[in-house]
Amino acid sequence: MAPSFERPPLQADERTALTGWLDLQRQILRWKCDGLSEADAHRSVIPTSPAMTMAGLISHMRWVEHTWLEVLFLGGDKTQNPSFDETDADASWRTDGVPLKQLLAQYEAQCARSNEIVATASLDDVGRHPDYRSGNANLRWMLIHLIEETGRHAGHADIVRELLDGAKGYYYGLGEHRYSRWR
Repeated sequence: MAPSFERPPLQADERTALTGWLDLQRQILRWKCDGLSEADAHRSVIPTSPAMTMAGLISHMRWVEHTWLEVLFLGGDKTQNPSFDETDADASWRTDGVPLKQLLAQYEAQCARSNEIVATASLDDVGRHPDYRSGNANLRWMLIHLIEETGRHAGHADIVRELLDGAKGYYYGLGEHRYSRWR
């Protein structure tokens, strides 16, 4: 059974619209993992991008959330985040065999932490990390970027999932006719 997805209200205030669209893209990304075997979650199907597995996508997005909200926005420690590994451009994609269920739980926890950060800040607040130009963006800009990047990777997940097992998932959120399915 497909989950119920909700777009933000059509007359939402700015914060509700931004966080609503981000939450929807996160939900779609997680949905693409439903029913995958552990082997398929870690199987590479794109020869030119071997780290782009379903597990790798979830790992990467966990670290993307951490990068933008904990490191760049709050000015936090970057050393635990593999995205800042200058010797391996794919470090945030590497899962080292960590089970998909654990990666999803880590992503969920990071999204919850991100939501806490966003809830306590003004959209006009500016990032605090002095070492990166992107740290000078305001929270509004960072949320728009997170929506863009999460949506982009949800699209990658569409392709990876179809190549893995032929499953095609669609989400239609038009008017009163919300429809989602794997076929």
